[in-house]
Amino acid sequence: MYEENLRKNISEFLNKALAHATVKDALNNLKPGNRNKQPGKGIHSVWEEFEHMRIAQEDILRYTLDKNWKSPKWPDEHWPDNSELTDKIWDETVKKFFSDLDELISLVNNHEIDLTSEIPHGEGRTYLRELLLIIDHNAYHCGQIVIVRKLLNDW
Repeated sequence: MYEENLRKNISEFLNKALAHATVKDALNNLKPGNRNKQPGKGIHSVWEEFEHMRIAQEDILRYTLDKNWKSPKWPDEHWPDNSELTDKIWDETVKKFFSDLDELISLVNNHEIDLTSEIPHGEGRTYLRELLLIIDHNAYHCGQIVIVRKLLNDW
């Protein structure tokens, strides 16, 4: 019973609006012209924040599942370069982010995995720790996206 509650709660934190906007909410109705617009010096664009979220989420997910995964170099490969953003690149990022999110939710609901157990190749880290790390990281950057959109008068 406790395990089911844990799985349900983690799934909710990954995919539902509980105490703040979801990632879908944060991206909803974003004007395409504002995707890669930086609202001020030193402030990341929505694109930079979202692509960073995607990269980090993929890195943590793959690290959790694949002992041969090689993490991107920090920080250079965890943030996109501020190059020209196309609709195709944006659409790929959205697709990959939500595909990985679905895979995370499947992991949460996989009863063959004890979420509190150590990942076999995980340096003492547990599945639960990695899931909580993704929840925390995504929530933080989702908030950043909302702030950027407000600064761009696009919220």
